[in-house]
Amino acid sequence: MDQHDALRSHLRRLLSWQDAHADFDRTIEGIPPDLRGERLEGMPHSPWQLLEHMRFTQRDVLNFCRDPQYRAPTWPDDYWPATAEPPTPDAWEDTVAAFREDRAALESLATNPATDLFASVPTGNPDQTYLRELLLVADHNAYHLGQLVLVRRQLGVWAVS
Repeated sequence: MDQHDALRSHLRRLLSWQDAHADFDRTIEGIPPDLRGERLEGMPHSPWQLLEHMRFTQRDVLNFCRDPQYRAPTWPDDYWPATAEPPTPDAWEDTVAAFREDRAALESLATNPATDLFASVPTGNPDQTYLRELLLVADHNAYHLGQLVLVRRQLGVWAVS
């Protein structure tokens, strides 16, 4: 395996976060529907808001990397859901499915030998390379997964193992 292949492999693993801490699936699994919109005192976001923010931001980075007509959403209004609770009974599962689909697309981007990881994303600044964007989304997701674990602990729905 050459250095570029090793880097691609590391990026794919980094995007799924299965090594250093709880991954996406473990973090969102088992949150009861009646607690998904619960916003605790002292906590700025509900589980739903964190999940939907992660999905939206990850999709935004993916669009930034692959859409030549990309237009940045408005910060912060477009990046956070308007309500603490999912808007429909199916919204949670729809968001989980969309997050997984977009993560798979980012993993494909990372592992595709045709992607020059050190090239600038055409819609961005010269320092906004594909590598930077993949690291950015992995870091962003890890940050909010940690928040979600904390919220789950406060809600009493996180078993320490």
